[in-house]
Amino acid sequence: MAVNQARVDRIRALVRTIPDFPKPGVQFRDITPLLADPVGLRETIDELIDQIDGPVDVVAGIDSRGFLFGAPIAVELGIGFVPIRKPGKLPGDVYEENFDLEYGSSTLSIHQDALAPGQRVLLVDDLLATGGTLGAAARLIAREKAVLARAETVIELNGSGGREHLTACGVASFSSILAF
Repeated sequence: MAVNQARVDRIRALVRTIPDFPKPGVQFRDITPLLADPVGLRETIDELIDQIDGPVDVVAGIDSRGFLFGAPIAVELGIGFVPIRKPGKLPGDVYEENFDLEYGSSTLSIHQDALAPGQRVLLVDDLLATGGTLGAAARLIAREKAVLARAETVIELNGSGGREHLTACGVASFSSILAF
């Protein structure tokens, strides 16, 4: 689980900062250059995989950027992928969790039969800020009686309270590649 610092430095160089977006004073971390770079994207997937510190049975990714990282991780590990979506995007019976965001509130959904009781889940998203999104996803995983083995993000925004919120939600194992 050692960090490959050269790889992390290359990933960092592909994340650009957009000042004052979506509102004045916010330093938005834009991953589109990272996604456009095939080597950087591959190294991001590799780094997320290398940070896994125990067995996982399935990867869950959060709508929508968590899909971009979670699905390739699942393919690489030879395990399934479960989407955690915004409301109204999943057919069939779903569980829903409401949560607060930096700029409002939202809801996440998961199929009620998406996970089996006891399955060890790797939860993936692009960014941890306040922890609201990841916390809601963790609650959805718990409602399925699955086990959140680990949560991972590409970016963590320091000083936003995200790690503390995840701890309060019972997330015991978390890592991110980059901190800003």
